[in-house]
Amino acid sequence: MNIHVKRKIAFALSMGIVTTGIISFTLLAFNLGFSNGFVLTWLRSWGIGYVIVIPAILLIGPRLQAQVDRLVS
Repeated sequence: MNIHVKRKIAFALSMGIVTTGIISFTLLAFNLGFSNGFVLTWLRSWGIGYVIVIPAILLIGPRLQAQVDRLVS
């Protein structure tokens, strides 16, 4: 595996952690408030979101990037 592919995978994993963490925290805080069990519910939601978003980033991301490149070029 070349360095370019490794960088893309590392970026997807890192970006997935950050974005799913921020989004799941914010949505739970707005919709449920900071009630008992918030942290456990947030961590569960974060984990589910992460498992969903990583394949999406890796599979959809390159196609979307190619479309953007065509539009901008």
